[in-house]
Amino acid sequence: MTDNAPETDREVSLGVPQGVLESLPEDGQNAAADMKEAVAGLERSLQGAIESADSDSEAAGYAVDAIEHLEDRMETYDGFVPELRAWGQSPIYAIAWRNLYAEVIAQLYEHEWLADHIDRERNYRMVEDGIRFGD
Repeated sequence: MTDNAPETDREVSLGVPQGVLESLPEDGQNAAADMKEAVAGLERSLQGAIESADSDSEAAGYAVDAIEHLEDRMETYDGFVPELRAWGQSPIYAIAWRNLYAEVIAQLYEHEWLADHIDRERNYRMVEDGIRFGD
């Protein structure tokens, strides 16, 4: 595949995995709906950015931005787990959201046209300031 692939080859499809939905308590319908809406919104936003990109590398930049945002959200929810437990509350929703973000990141890597470009973009960002971490 060339770096200047046609837009039709650069589609991103994301969803809420059934396992995440099943991890919610019986009264978790609102959380499930919120998760579906959040993932659909991310998918729309990311797809729009990718369609406007001139190359797969540029599209990967948008995907890496999304991944970094999702990783930040994962860390936030992961931090809630011990705090909720310390207060005697169930961390099930925090765990479900954390797991959702991890699953969405994995879904982005499942897009063959995007995975290699994501890795290159992340490596580029890591050494952008000219410092190389280990050889």
